[in-house]
Amino acid sequence: MIKIVPDPPPGGKLYKTVTTPFGSCDAGHGSLLAVCAGINAEDALVHASLALKGARDTAHHACMNTEANEGLLWSTFHSIELAKALVDAVVDGVEIEGDGRSAKAER
Repeated sequence: MIKIVPDPPPGGKLYKTVTTPFGSCDAGHGSLLAVCAGINAEDALVHASLALKGARDTAHHACMNTEANEGLLWSTFHSIELAKALVDAVVDGVEIEGDGRSAKAER
């Protein structure tokens, strides 16, 4: 029989994200979007991977197409920004669960 659900991490700890705002448009207000707290780390990382794949694909298309429009470049930027926020939310969630501190000041 093939096991479809992975084993939990050692100690049974399932890490979750913390709230992580992103999407600043430099218009004098706070971030437009945020990763929600409490999302399973694995789910957040899957979405980050998909966002990075999309960014890679659009960047490649923009580089290969001399008539690429500005929308492709903005799509790439936003995908990378989303992926970074997802990874940051996971890292901060792991660190807070581990020692109660966040690495936000270091990024």
